[in-house]
Amino acid sequence: MRERIAGSALREYLDWLQRREGRAFDDHGTFWAWSVEDIDRFWRSIVDYYEVAFSTPWEQVRTADPMPHTRWFTGARLNWAEHALRRGSGDDVALVCVQEGGGPAREITRGELRRSVAAAAGWLRRAGVRPGDRVCAYLPDTEHAVIGLLAAAAVGAVWSCCSPDFGADGTAGRLAQLEPTVLIAADGYHWNGRTLDRADVVDQLREELPTLRHVVHVGYAFDRPAPEGTTPWDELLATPAEPEFAQVEFSHPLWVLFTSGTTGLPKGLVHSHGGITLEGLKWSGLYCGLRAGERMFTYTSTGWALWNMQLGALTQGASIVLYEGSPGHPPGAVWEVAARTGADVVLMGAAVVTATANSGVSPVAEQDFSRLRHVMVSGSALPPDGYRWLHEHVSPDMRIDSTSGGTDISGSFVGANEYTPVRPGRIGGRLAGVDCAAWDDDGEPVVDEVGDLVITSAMPSMPVHLWNDPDATRYTESYFDTWPGVWRHGDWVTMHADGSVSVHGRSDSTLNRHGVRLGTGDFYDVLEPMEEITETLVVGVDLPDDGYWLGLFVVPADGHPLDDALRQKIVSTLRSRLSPRHVPDEIVEAPAVPHTLNGKRLEVPVKKLLSGRPLEKAANLASVDDPDTVRWYARFAAERSE
Repeated sequence: MRERIAGSALREYLDWLQRREGRAFDDHGTFWAWSVEDIDRFWRSIVDYYEVAFSTPWEQVRTADPMPHTRWFTGARLNWAEHALRRGSGDDVALVCVQEGGGPAREITRGELRRSVAAAAGWLRRAGVRPGDRVCAYLPDTEHAVIGLLAAAAVGAVWSCCSPDFGADGTAGRLAQLEPTVLIAADGYHWNGRTLDRADVVDQLREELPTLRHVVHVGYAFDRPAPEGTTPWDELLATPAEPEFAQVEFSHPLWVLFTSGTTGLPKGLVHSHGGITLEGLKWSGLYCGLRAGERMFTYTSTGWALWNMQLGALTQGASIVLYEGSPGHPPGAVWEVAARTGADVVLMGAAVVTATANSGVSPVAEQDFSRLRHVMVSGSALPPDGYRWLHEHVSPDMRIDSTSGGTDISGSFVGANEYTPVRPGRIGGRLAGVDCAAWDDDGEPVVDEVGDLVITSAMPSMPVHLWNDPDATRYTESYFDTWPGVWRHGDWVTMHADGSVSVHGRSDSTLNRHGVRLGTGDFYDVLEPMEEITETLVVGVDLPDDGYWLGLFVVPADGHPLDDALRQKIVSTLRSRLSPRHVPDEIVEAPAVPHTLNGKRLEVPVKKLLSGRPLEKAANLASVDDPDTVRWYARFAAERSE
């Protein structure tokens, strides 16, 4: 561990910081404390260490306005795309593109990427796109999405992208809010050995986005001509242009990420050029530890914030691996891609790790993971069994970290670093510049107790605003209603005395049984490694006369009926591994668990259904993966209330 620390990118920065500040930073704890005590000076250090290129100087690091009105590096102008493309020689690999099915990887060099972005930006300018206009996309995880985003950012336009596994209604519900002038859309994508045609969805989007002036056709999945009235992708890249990056204000919108939209119209979170530049440099440099020439593989889709977060690797001169397809076709596919592309760092959701473990494959038996030094897991906490599986079946030498943040900041609040020991089932600690804590209902910090995750000082990558929310009403209601000026994230967490962190699940879906808070994630951690169970959903509902119903919905695995024996095993597992309070009042067999299009369980909408809310007010069916499954829960709730 000592050698790993000494050779890390974090230690290199801390050595520089010691010389700059004239004080010792011997561990991450000391560094974190300084970073939140003097947040302005910390972010200035990131600007200086990574040589952020401001074309005009900043006037003040941040304004005195409370969240959500804080503004950073006022007066400064820059361009995020310029920072993403400036490092590395023309021959260095920037993108490694892999498609489901095991075909050869396509490598795109830095020089090729720069030329493509310059040409596409030139086309956008000739098409009349100006700073502040919206360029939207309907694309899978391919180079087209990266080039499109970088080109839009170079122009100063605002980018937003939906994955083609989104349906027409869910996509239009997001993108129509932005009134885009350009849509870049693929004809299809690949999943589980199938090629899925999305031409009908694109046709519907063209009808439902009346502000469009141009539609760019990406012929990715099928060999057929571009539809009438569209521009083939190749035309964007056909006319060479000199690189040109619009110099925009620090807070100028870069992209819009949407919340899951499970109970209403999805909220558009507007992130800035400056905030994403600084957060991306900090996270990819200090916590991913990426250096020029290394490779980062993130299993994600363009509809998940991890896709945006991975692009920070480009700012370090590292390359990114783009994988288009299912993580489990064939079983263990993501690990074959990681090995074949020589990934140094892998980032994926905990569910992907669990699914591979449950498939029975052992990637290390067939693949070479000698370059893989770091696996980072997000989306939900990785249970201890996941850590053991990774070390036994991928590599015993790599570091495994869980991290947690969100679409809200396009980054992480908590994660691990080279100094913190790996504690299976826990997250290493708080990240630099993130002044977060667990608060009880009275707004008091608590340690070794479950509390609400709060952020008490502004971060540059917090949204500058929500889309179509000029007076910040929705922004305030979403994050600052409970404690004015304090960001309440909506997660239950425990800040342990040793500095580690446990994330228990969403606080708006957290169970409060007999006055004790129970995190939904704790149930999933102990139940879903069981071979008899495919997935579970736990919901707590307040009843009249201060009663409470704790229901567990179970999707049994094939060949394992939810009989008395399995019910008893579930009860004994929860009782012994968690507590008697975790034993549900009822265990219900369900056909499936509904999710958002981003893969999150619909805990809150199901809770609302069981509390008597009608379906149309409990869930937005355009934002869920399987509307029929939600309808099943609505019928169950109605029958239960009779």
